[in-house]
Amino acid sequence: MVWSGVVEVAETVARGERSAVELTQRLLERIEARNAELNAYLHVDREGALAQAAQVDRQRQAGEALGPLAGVPIAIKDNLCVRGVPTTCASRILEGYVPPYDAEVIARLRRAGAVLIAKANMDEFAMGSSNENSAYGVVRNPWSRDHAPGGSSGGSAAAVAAGLASGALGSDTGGSVRQPGAFCGITAVKPTYGRVSRYGLIAFASSLDQVGPMARSARDAARLLEVLAGPDDKDATSARLPVGAYESASLKRDLRGLRIGVVRESLDAEGLDPEVRAAVSASIDALASLGAEICEVQLPTAACGVSVYYLVATAEASSNLARFDGMRYGLRVEGKDLEETYGRTRAQGFGPEVKRRIMLGTYALSAGYYDAYYLKAQKVRTLIRRDFDQAFARCDVILTPTAPTPAFRLGEKVSDPLAMYLADIFTLPPSLAGIPALNVPCGASRAGLPIGLQLAAPAFQEERLFHVAGAFEGVNESGKARPASFVDSKV
Repeated sequence: MVWSGVVEVAETVARGERSAVELTQRLLERIEARNAELNAYLHVDREGALAQAAQVDRQRQAGEALGPLAGVPIAIKDNLCVRGVPTTCASRILEGYVPPYDAEVIARLRRAGAVLIAKANMDEFAMGSSNENSAYGVVRNPWSRDHAPGGSSGGSAAAVAAGLASGALGSDTGGSVRQPGAFCGITAVKPTYGRVSRYGLIAFASSLDQVGPMARSARDAARLLEVLAGPDDKDATSARLPVGAYESASLKRDLRGLRIGVVRESLDAEGLDPEVRAAVSASIDALASLGAEICEVQLPTAACGVSVYYLVATAEASSNLARFDGMRYGLRVEGKDLEETYGRTRAQGFGPEVKRRIMLGTYALSAGYYDAYYLKAQKVRTLIRRDFDQAFARCDVILTPTAPTPAFRLGEKVSDPLAMYLADIFTLPPSLAGIPALNVPCGASRAGLPIGLQLAAPAFQEERLFHVAGAFEGVNESGKARPASFVDSKV
């Protein structure tokens, strides 16, 4: 049962076939037996999870209406505040911090009856593409423990792929749910900026960060997003728009009348793995067989995405992370005066990648360089958004690979930050444009590692993405595959 997805668990509990407590207890046993192999979780909230499950069972026994996620075990990325549960962003500087409040998405999960099972490991402050930047050790890919699970939501992706949760929440700034979704063979969604509240999400880059669901199928991810989405008075960037019928859209199988734009440059990109190119090309043929009209579109400025992102995101990070100074919460390393206390706390508390990005961002914002770097990056960001608008005039959904390669080996790119940054080359442009995008599994390499397909749609058109992803799953078996060593496990 621990291998069941979001919808199946919710329906099993609603029918009374299994109690939520029984399912939660079995999953906790599985986590205790298998998590050490992956290091996917930093903190397992055993007591809280069992209490939430017991509440679901009481509601069912009393004949009360159950929420759409009743009894469903959900993993939570460790940059989302959960009341009474340690939240560290996988950083020493927040060691011991326990939030006194829930993030808005956590409150919505609770109201829907979800069981919050554990806090997932991540790249420190969501900065990374491999989950090797955590202060608490690397996360391993359940398909091959010598390979990266992707980042920064690698713990969430590994947990779902390995059956240590039915679904998970991650955060996506430049691809941090989609790229690990591709590496771990699951569906992962970055909603439109403003579609989901950021209240209680510890900020990395405020104009880019979005909370997104990660699950085993388009339908599971759609149900999660229906719970998470919607306006929130506590978030000034939250859009006051109605929530779409995402789950219903994921059940449609006919793509006739829908135009899918293929970015040819992405399939001809330097560094694109031939196996990824072949899997994506086969996916295009499969979508055409479902009735979709395939056309080519161009995104001329998308090639600037990496440069633009690493100016905008680091500049915002340098501002956001200034709040971590040892004065109010987390680590504090005393010095002879205030300035030395700040310096010692940050030197010991932040890891190398976080320090690198803070310095890059501070430089880009400094006097004499602001116009040359940060301001110019924002202008090019506008051009990237304009390119998407023009492409969507010709198509309904845009298709690219999610990542240029299958999962790479742990340690392979650590000494070359630029090579690591290029792992997000296809996921960065939709993030900069603020539009929704998702990863859906589309194949596997000869080594058995998953390959992902990225779909992007105009702002607030998530229903289109779930429609295409759900239909694609009907003719592609990749999303049903699971890591053999975890499928065969007795716990």
